[in-house]
Amino acid sequence: MALKNLHLPASRMILIAAVAGLVAGATAVYVTSAGDGNNSASPLVAAEEATCAAKQEFADTVAASATGEVAAMLAASPPQPVSDLSFNAPDGAPTSIREFAGKTVLMNLWATWCAPCRAEMPALDALQKERGGADFEVVAVNVDTGDDTKPKKFLAETGVESLAYYRDNTLALFNDLKKRSLALGLPVTLLIDDEGCLLAHMNGPAEWASPDALRLVDAARGDTAPQAR
Repeated sequence: MALKNLHLPASRMILIAAVAGLVAGATAVYVTSAGDGNNSASPLVAAEEATCAAKQEFADTVAASATGEVAAMLAASPPQPVSDLSFNAPDGAPTSIREFAGKTVLMNLWATWCAPCRAEMPALDALQKERGGADFEVVAVNVDTGDDTKPKKFLAETGVESLAYYRDNTLALFNDLKKRSLALGLPVTLLIDDEGCLLAHMNGPAEWASPDALRLVDAARGDTAPQAR
């Protein structure tokens, strides 16, 4: 459920978001900040739309692997191109999901003020350590406004070592996902295939270091057996 009217009073917006969270079963921390959206001027290429839409059966199969700790992951219906989602790379330069072509991506939006986000960060780090490589990456994007001080301090304090530091301090990325009806609050997680097609999405936290999460990632990568490390 998307929050479509950005001109409602703040209290009304929070109430709507809370109801949406209860309906979806999400335990997210809700965001009410508005923005212009992420890459709002970039049209979805018809060829990409067709390519992704043809993957509905695969998306359904992947989502069927979302059980236990990751059971809240929902199949994209239809799968849609998300290559244009943009944010900043660890060096501060603009980048996008398009730069991860050839890799399956678990994209997670988080903030230091979001308690569920903070709780799941070590598990995301563990997932990247376990499965990260030439064909898979956890792309955890911090969306704190302001400078890098708080997020970098948090990552250092929690011992995060395997995750690269991706960033968007404008909330444009979150607002883009909200417009696409993919984000209710934080954390929000997208499972994206190696051609930039959204396969599944989740609002709320999960135990990403669990066997359930590993099976889901392996299914998205097209593996029938766990990747050897």
